[in-house]
Amino acid sequence: MKTPTPPSAATSATTAGTVVDAASADGCYRALLARDARFDGRFFTGVTSTGVYCRPVCAVRTPRRENCRFFALAAQAEGAGFRPCLRCRPELAPQALVWSVQDASGILVQQAVRLLDAPETWDAGDGRTATVARLAARLGVSDRHLRRIFEAALCVSPLQYLQTRRLLTAKQLLTDTAMPVTQVALASGFSSVRRFNAAFAGHYGLNPTQLRRGGARPRQTDAPTLRLAYRPPLDVPALLGFFARRQFEGVEWVDPGSSLCLRRTVRLCGLGPGAAEHRGWLDARFDPARHQVLLQTSDSLYPVLPQVIRRVRAMLDLDADPDAINAVLHASFPEGDGLRVPGAFDGFELAVRAVLGQQITVAAARTLGQRLVERFGEPIATPWPGLGRLFPAPAVLAQAPAEALGQLGIVRQRQAAILALAQAVDAGRLPLHGGADVKSTTAALCALPGIGDWTAQYIAMRVLRWPDAFPAGDVALHKAMGVQLLPHPARAAVAASAAWQPWRSYAVVRAWASG
Repeated sequence: MKTPTPPSAATSATTAGTVVDAASADGCYRALLARDARFDGRFFTGVTSTGVYCRPVCAVRTPRRENCRFFALAAQAEGAGFRPCLRCRPELAPQALVWSVQDASGILVQQAVRLLDAPETWDAGDGRTATVARLAARLGVSDRHLRRIFEAALCVSPLQYLQTRRLLTAKQLLTDTAMPVTQVALASGFSSVRRFNAAFAGHYGLNPTQLRRGGARPRQTDAPTLRLAYRPPLDVPALLGFFARRQFEGVEWVDPGSSLCLRRTVRLCGLGPGAAEHRGWLDARFDPARHQVLLQTSDSLYPVLPQVIRRVRAMLDLDADPDAINAVLHASFPEGDGLRVPGAFDGFELAVRAVLGQQITVAAARTLGQRLVERFGEPIATPWPGLGRLFPAPAVLAQAPAEALGQLGIVRQRQAAILALAQAVDAGRLPLHGGADVKSTTAALCALPGIGDWTAQYIAMRVLRWPDAFPAGDVALHKAMGVQLLPHPARAAVAASAAWQPWRSYAVVRAWASG
């Protein structure tokens, strides 16, 4: 069967929000017939006979071709009057939009969508207009310009896209957890249950309690089990093996073997000024047969579950588009098609790890990090005896005496870098998460003592989720690229990496694996 070619969200939609190109529509239908998980999240099918829209992997009987309308986004399907399928659950689909070398308007739309997907950008007061205004300011354009190019590219407004994202998040929490409806509404970015109920009923034709009664509600004593989908191929053992070689006892437990499981303790602040801090644990298990991750969390993380979900997706790189990446990198790294860029749940923790790993081996950096955790980490209760410590908070390390860090074997240059990093993060001057601006954040990192381009690029790759980060000074990368003996290996590496843009972060991971 010919490989289907579903449309891109930015180029294939018309003012009706559907795919009208016959070849693209036929490709979508072939993917639907095959239930091909590679195209999960890349398009949605609206079925005119039922009024429902589905993922291409939906297990229901395939509708007839003439009853299908294809959409690049869930928001487009809902804008056309379709309701989300209660069986395949479109909110579980991996996100489709990726950074690419398009025209300026296309890139702007891509970045706007990425930021709207992040719960950190949602306004807890239900000020959707204010959220879009902040988004426009962040992107350096006016509200009007953002709305114009957004609607021209995607056939929905930023407010419609944001509303769909919030409602699908709420739908997942209602279906997979026993959270009270009030808590679901607040966690999904609504200021009141009344507004939440009105939006939910207006979009889906039923109120939230009806949806919960229609499915199997988890018992109040159960930890929530959330399903997070991804597109194959994904080399799960390699991804978990990366984390396993760097895990700190008490903070993480990773099994890249039989259980394909990652557990860790987490600390997370809610949204908005003065938000409370939430501490707990998570358990993420891969189900390769169904191309999904089963995520359980402690009930203490209920109020921030949308943030937890977003961070786990980023940590495991579940939203990557292997087809787009492999089209650029397969010729150079034919054995690496399933490799992903390991992310981080906590940006500050990863930044400290990066500082500790400067110019030493992974094993040595892990030893120093373990000492740091044992000296400054806080205890926490979890269901597992071997998991009971939190990574030190920025406020704790910001006040740590330099001599205390020296006693752990951390040299003076690294001491200064860790203290400066902790103080900047604790004061709110340095955001370290996937929604942070890459250029300004890397510049701020390089301005700190003891942090150079390698560390900043490594943090951009794993924390800021920049797919084109490139730590040009990495010695292991030089060896893998065969430029270590040249007079200027970093310059040679940058020149040779041009063919891998815009996916150089993935090329780095593949080069490390091949080396």
